[in-house]
Amino acid sequence: MDKKKTVDEFYQVFEVFSKRTPSANFQHQFSLLAPNREMAFVMAQENFMRREPVVDIWVVKRDDIRMMEPDERASLQRLDNKDYRTAKGYGYLKKKWRQYEQQMLDEKEIMSWGELKSEKSKHTAGSEAKS
Repeated sequence: MDKKKTVDEFYQVFEVFSKRTPSANFQHQFSLLAPNREMAFVMAQENFMRREPVVDIWVVKRDDIRMMEPDERASLQRLDNKDYRTAKGYGYLKKKWRQYEQQMLDEKEIMSWGELKSEKSKHTAGSEAKS
């Protein structure tokens, strides 16, 4: 038990991030145990330089990374009525606009029928008056 405690005190956990090209984003690759920052960096380089090309490596002590607490994560939940904030929230508008236009066309068409009848009746009344 004492041996495990001394090992845990001696080694620290480091997180390794890398990016493949200068314009790429950093991606988490793996965790490793090392006695200090310099050794962790050397170990990370040894792992990466043999396997894949990278332009940069970050080695960060896990204790230096702050994670969100569970109650902080809960505050990130989106409300259901916020679809307008995402691009997919506007997908229904094309269909809705088409329905609206169709309604307008129907109303215009109906209104034009009334105008046609009144013009016809005026035209017929005018021709009857001439005869």
